Amino acid sequence: MAAKLDDGDDLNETHEINVTPFIDVMLVLLIIFMVAAPLATVDVPVDLPVSTAARTPRPAEPLFLTLKEDLSVIVGEKAVPRAGLAQALDAATGQDREQRVFVRAARTIDYGQLTELMNDLRKAGYLKIALVGLEGEAK
Repeated sequence: MAAKLDDGDDLNETHEINVTPFIDVMLVLLIIFMVAAPLATVDVPVDLPVSTAARTPRPAEPLFLTLKEDLSVIVGEKAVPRAGLAQALDAATGQDREQRVFVRAARTIDYGQLTELMNDLRKAGYLKIALVGLEGEAK
């Protein structure tokens, strides 16, 4: 006589990996990096004037030239003497004089000083110049 022993357990094991928690963690990390990445960029502090011009798209690797209140010149994040401006720009751009140079100047800079800086850029061969300002309403 044969008998079937049944313990009543009809649960089958599944051998699949649940990826939902992994996807949730990845989405949270993506959001954290999207918020933190713009905050990680280091900029030179300068008091910019307000402009009402339409915003233009920013290139992936912009070259900023900053004229501070004390008339010191900064290429990227490196201070350079006024006489060595052309060499510093050539080093920063790889002698690509077609690259656009974004000029930031403090609000208190005299118009003549800004014009001299732009003349120095033209003498160095950099003719594509963009002035940077803060977005704002017209007064």
